[in-house]
Amino acid sequence: MKLALTSTFRPLVPPKLSPFDQNLASSNMIFRPSVTLTPRMRETVIMMAQKKKPKIEGVSDELNSIASQNLDFAPARRRVRLAFSNVQQQLDHVLFKWYEINSKGQEIFCKSWLPKPGVRIKGALCFCHGYGDTCTFFFEGIAKYIAASGYGVYAIDHPGFGLSEGLHGYVPSFDGIVNNALELYNIIKGRPEIVGLPRFVFGQSMGGAIALKALLKDPNEWDGIILVAPMCKIAEEMTPPVPLQKILILLSRVMPTAKLVPLKDLAELAFRELKKRKMADYNVICYSDQTRLKTAVELLKATRYIESQVDKVASPMLILHGAADKVTDPQVSKFLYERASSKDKTLKLYEGAYHSILEGEPDDRILEVLSDIISWLDSRCSMKN
Repeated sequence: MKLALTSTFRPLVPPKLSPFDQNLASSNMIFRPSVTLTPRMRETVIMMAQKKKPKIEGVSDELNSIASQNLDFAPARRRVRLAFSNVQQQLDHVLFKWYEINSKGQEIFCKSWLPKPGVRIKGALCFCHGYGDTCTFFFEGIAKYIAASGYGVYAIDHPGFGLSEGLHGYVPSFDGIVNNALELYNIIKGRPEIVGLPRFVFGQSMGGAIALKALLKDPNEWDGIILVAPMCKIAEEMTPPVPLQKILILLSRVMPTAKLVPLKDLAELAFRELKKRKMADYNVICYSDQTRLKTAVELLKATRYIESQVDKVASPMLILHGAADKVTDPQVSKFLYERASSKDKTLKLYEGAYHSILEGEPDDRILEVLSDIISWLDSRCSMKN
């Protein structure tokens, strides 16, 4: 084997190289010797460079072809990761897949966000998302931010929403969604990392109504409640006229899943900042069709019930609401604050803010809301520890 080696080192980028030699020279060495390869050595190196990755069992030839492409650069790696995202979610491994089977036999998607290893967990926050939404899009960032402050954050997709089983956007019984949340969070509260720690229920929009009903059903299970733009009453602009409501109630008995209830552009009403409003389009698994008849009836019934029960809310409570919200009525948050029997209650209205105060406002407002949540949690957890 002949090898010609010069006695001096040359800089990182050599003079003009052939495509093969450019690939060969793509290592991260700061200096490298000038090497002349024999034909046999050259053939061996080419064979090594072209060695195929082993075939992945259980996936299509198309996916195997995608997986075998060159991954030197990040865009290629991201394309491959996207192609395999569904497959990865189906892997039967505790770290990749977390679905709980509820008492109705439905697979319910669950997710958690924890502080960095070594950081003491102060308490647990159990989240209830809003109508049409999922815990896998904007809430990812919200959860990570709160978790970084020392909290275990847990979320589920309600039946019929996000990645959970059930007809998309269909709420046959609001109590059913509440009972599902209680059932799942009772399981989650038994996780070893949060046993014995303060636990709070956190609801946004429709999730606020779910959180309130969960609290009213089982008040001793929670150390407090956080409500963001809670759906205690739907704003007049979003509610069908009373005669139409009566017709919808009758129709819901014979065609409950029909998508017939007119729906305004929620993103336009909920997101104040145009750039963030456009980002909402990327939440591709949200429910954005017309509201199903039975769902609309159940939401109206739930808000009427909560309105009649607010004086029974006795737990520590934080209510945050945009003062210019046209989806859920901020005046009802005031009513909740004034009527609740809790001796530890806080209401904050954000001037000029729309419905989505955690997703659709200017950055400084979003960070302000997050800071208000964390400060409130810190003060309650310090009293418990």
